[in-house]
Amino acid sequence: MNILNRLFKIGQSEAHAAVNQLEDPIKLTEQGLRDLRQDLDKALHGLAEVKAMAIRARNEAEGFRTKAADYETKAVLLLQRAHKGDLGAAEADRLATEALLKKAENEAHATRSAQDQTKFEQSASQLDQNVQALKSTISQWENELKTLKARVTVSTATATINKQLAQLDSSGTVALLERMKEKVAAQEALGEAYGEIAQESKSIDAEIDKAIGRAGVGKAGEELAALKAKLGLAE
Repeated sequence: MNILNRLFKIGQSEAHAAVNQLEDPIKLTEQGLRDLRQDLDKALHGLAEVKAMAIRARNEAEGFRTKAADYETKAVLLLQRAHKGDLGAAEADRLATEALLKKAENEAHATRSAQDQTKFEQSASQLDQNVQALKSTISQWENELKTLKARVTVSTATATINKQLAQLDSSGTVALLERMKEKVAAQEALGEAYGEIAQESKSIDAEIDKAIGRAGVGKAGEELAALKAKLGLAE
């Protein structure tokens, strides 16, 4: 029993491998359609040939019937000439007999040709049914091919998206976002620190300039008073 189970599993694996090794279903369907169209071309060619033979048999039957009627007319004319005395009775009978034999021969040919015509027309009817069936099958599979192409497109896109989603590392993405947030926060803190340093530098310079400015104003005042005294403008 175990051996049978093992063999069954081996058969299953081989079957799956064979399925996986199948060619592109689109290409296989297109090749199948090409084969069907070739069969249709052959069937149409065969149908045309059989119809041509039916037409030829019909024309031959008509020709043989015309000849048979012509021989019958000739036999009548021969007997009429003998009756009038224009032709000997024995000779007229002989020739009329030959004409009637020809008539019978052509009637036989006409019958055979008519039978051939019937047979060819029956064959043509069967071939025409095959042609119509092939046309219907080709039309069906052309529509199936369009649907198959659409399904393959959708399934391929779906498989690609699902594969990408399956390969996504959600935890890694979240960790990356957290690192980016921390990096931005660090950059903001660094910028704020530089701003404070710059502000401190400006404050010190302002104090220095203020102190220097006051001293300069006092000295300028003294120089102004001295100049006024020199000019006798002192109050």
